Parts: sequence; structure tokens; C-alpha cells
Amino acid sequence: MLVLTRKVGEKINIGGDIIVNVLEINKGSVRLGVEAPRNISILRHEVYERIREENLKSAQGSSVEIEKAARRWREKDLKG
Repeated sequence: MLVLTRKVGEKINIGGDIIVNVLEINKGSVRLGVEAPRNISILRHEVYERIREENLKSAQGSSVEIEKAARRWREKDLKG
């Protein structure tokens, strides 16, 4: 992990496409501005984690649903 100290108005470049601006520093919080291409998703970490967890749940659930559907299809075929 890279740890930096920045003042209001200073910037950090990430790669060639992303710029992080320090906009404001208040009691225990920092306001940041992020400039990035539109095709790059920028999310707060807790939002990213929640989306990731939901995607994992969805992927796990879908295999169960596919198996149920396949079982029903086989049963239907056997009945004629």
C-alpha cells in the first residue's frame, strides 16, 4: 500500500487516466474528487463489496436453478 500526504488542492495521478483531487479536509474526513474515463467504474469500497457479494449469491443460486430446471425437463421427457 502506498501512503501519501496531500494538502487541499493537491492531486494524485493513477496510471495515465485517473486523477484524484483533494478538495477539502475537515475534522476526521477528506473530500476527494476523482477524474476518470467514463468506462471506469468508481465506487465506494462498501458499495463495491455489497455488489460483489450479491453477484456471488446470484451466481451460486443460478446453478441451483439451472439444475432444478434440467431435472424437471428430464422428468418431463421420461413421462413422454
